[in-house]
Amino acid sequence: MTPAAAGPGPASPEFSLDGSASHGLGGKARELSYRWNRRGCAAQAVHWGESVSITMNRFVLAAFVVLWICSVRVAHAQTTVQVMETYPAGPAVELAHDQNFYLRLAYTVDQPTRIWAEPYFRGAPARAGSNPSRSYDGVGEALGWFFLMDADAQADEVRIRAGDGSPGGTHEVARYPVRVVQGGGAAAGTVDPPEWVTRLSALDAQAQRDAEESNDTPLSGSDVVLFGGFMLLMLALGILGFLAPAWGLWRWRGGWRLAAAVPAVLMAFVVLRIVVGTSSDPSSHNLWPFEVLIAGAESIGVMLVLVIARRVWPERSV
Repeated sequence: MTPAAAGPGPASPEFSLDGSASHGLGGKARELSYRWNRRGCAAQAVHWGESVSITMNRFVLAAFVVLWICSVRVAHAQTTVQVMETYPAGPAVELAHDQNFYLRLAYTVDQPTRIWAEPYFRGAPARAGSNPSRSYDGVGEALGWFFLMDADAQADEVRIRAGDGSPGGTHEVARYPVRVVQGGGAAAGTVDPPEWVTRLSALDAQAQRDAEESNDTPLSGSDVVLFGGFMLLMLALGILGFLAPAWGLWRWRGGWRLAAAVPAVLMAFVVLRIVVGTSSDPSSHNLWPFEVLIAGAESIGVMLVLVIARRVWPERSV
């Protein structure tokens, strides 16, 4: 008996990429679906990486802005000075020979500040000598004064400046219009000055004596150790302020390297500003060690923030 012709056998199994058996069009559909899912995951990963990159760019921009604000010392503390009264009094004054013009000043400052009263005539400094200044802090009264150099000298206003004495750290805070000329007599100089002139002059003289005595006092052993430790700390912060961002520039890639350039630029800017400033005015950066100390601390702080941020955002995603 002739055997019946064998009909079509069962379809041979097909295997999808994940190893599971499939048959026919159903298996093909699952395979295509798996491939599309992989492509979708890849596209999503790329999109996530772009989002992280954009976030890093914004972070770097924000860091630049914050460091610029920190490095610009124009954002100085609020200082107000007002002229309460003068001696001799009046809108127009004639001084006797060798007589001073005094101003009673009320000040409000929130950090140690020096205050100067400087006479001007027609917008230019008058031919006059004016007061030095001790350091003031908080709220109180200060004494400003000046004298004219010769009989032809005169003033039409007094400009009040306050700050640390450097060009960048000293600013005009008030103006007082008054006409001051010098006469030839001495009668005005024989009048007793008001109480506030005597009192504030005595305070200035006492502050000067205290400063001279403190300068003459020898340093104790603990003072030497404290000063030496402070200088070593300042030197270490300055060096680390340069080394930390340099290490980041050498080890990191991509946006992290750009972020590490922020404190490096800050340190370079501070040093360059000190060099340029002292070349034109040697007294412009008398406190340059503190400037380096502050900049070094800011640089180290930014690098610590970046090190922590790199643990949150893996390096491969940037």
